[in-house]
Amino acid sequence: MDDAGSITIRPIRASDEPAIAAIIRTVMPEFGADGPGFAIHDVEVDAMSAHYAHPRHAYFVVELDGTVSGGGGVAPLQAAGEGICELRKMYFLPTLRGRGAGRALMARCLDAARAFGFRQCYLETLTGMDRAQSLYLASGFRRIDHALGATGHHGCNRFYLLDL
Repeated sequence: MDDAGSITIRPIRASDEPAIAAIIRTVMPEFGADGPGFAIHDVEVDAMSAHYAHPRHAYFVVELDGTVSGGGGVAPLQAAGEGICELRKMYFLPTLRGRGAGRALMARCLDAARAFGFRQCYLETLTGMDRAQSLYLASGFRRIDHALGATGHHGCNRFYLLDL
């Protein structure tokens, strides 16, 4: 990771919830993802630590110099079977981008998914999030032509799957 600043990845705590909610509500509109059908409206946005405290769930925050500046996690993909998880709510403030934190957080999330026994990891995104899509491809995800499971995010138009 970049030497210009200290980056730490750790599990989310309840005290991180306002920061993560603010990050999600700041970053998603930057990419036009603020209307119906996007994760910005999910109930869990305001209570991430509680929602990710369930079995086979993990959410991590990324701190830059002690300030929560991003996060991402994994959880079972609803209505998709036991073997598939979803990479969820991975968003970074601009100050964190380009520092290698995305690769590091992706590795942490995929390690958690493997430890939980998932066989595949799915994600949804949208046109315009090009740097994120480059990260997904570099991490081994392949683009698929249709949505999986029941995320409720009908605003997304790009879908990826990784065999773990």
